[in-house]
Amino acid sequence: MVKRIVSVAICVAVLLFIYAPILLLVVYSFTDSNVIGKWDGFSFALYADLFRNAEIMQILFNTVWLALVAALLSTVLGTAGAIGIFYSKRKFAKPLQAASQIPVINAEIVTAISLALLFSALFLYRTYFSLIVGHMVLCTPFVVLSVMPKLKQMDPNTYEAALDLGASPSQALFKVVVPQIFSGILSGFMLSITLSLDDYIVTAFTKPPMFDTISTYVYNAVKNGTNNSTPALRALSALIFIVMIAVLLVVNLRARKPAQKEASK
Repeated sequence: MVKRIVSVAICVAVLLFIYAPILLLVVYSFTDSNVIGKWDGFSFALYADLFRNAEIMQILFNTVWLALVAALLSTVLGTAGAIGIFYSKRKFAKPLQAASQIPVINAEIVTAISLALLFSALFLYRTYFSLIVGHMVLCTPFVVLSVMPKLKQMDPNTYEAALDLGASPSQALFKVVVPQIFSGILSGFMLSITLSLDDYIVTAFTKPPMFDTISTYVYNAVKNGTNNSTPALRALSALIFIVMIAVLLVVNLRARKPAQKEASK
């Protein structure tokens, strides 16, 4: 009993340590104050300012557009890569899988500088192409990480069995393999969106000069300290946190339903 209480207390303490700053931000998004720590009464003024601010709305659109495009392309590329690695011969599969994870363990600043140098040499520096490719380099390895466990859970002979039964290679891929690994693909897609929304370093090194995302805009606003819309960013941050928590709950609840059905059988 004592061990259980101690373990629960430790878990609660860790969660508070992680989420206390975010919860503080959410609380102070409901007061019309320029400084966190000063409470000027409950108010939705920051949320009203947020939705009236055309510049922030445009930046929010830029961020969501970039995240969706980069996540979609990364998911397609990462899924294809994971399937290719899984069905490759062992002597090729292990080196390919190791190479695909280099961007995960590599420092992001190294990746950003490398991309900047590459695109400068190709005369594509600070273009939309360099921005999207930069985010794909960041996100694709995590899609591979999400899809590979699902492929390993699948019977490796399923694809060949579908071919033996008369299916074409594309039919066997999309009607047999993809449905079995779809949960991994969806996880990779959601993870890619999160990584793209959150990224600052790669974005700062590859974005066009007049293009901003939430991360670059917030950094510049806080750094300069002269932007009048800075308090409204508390409301934006709170909304992003709430939306991500809601999406996470929905995905987890949908994932639990098949498991509960299997358990009931």
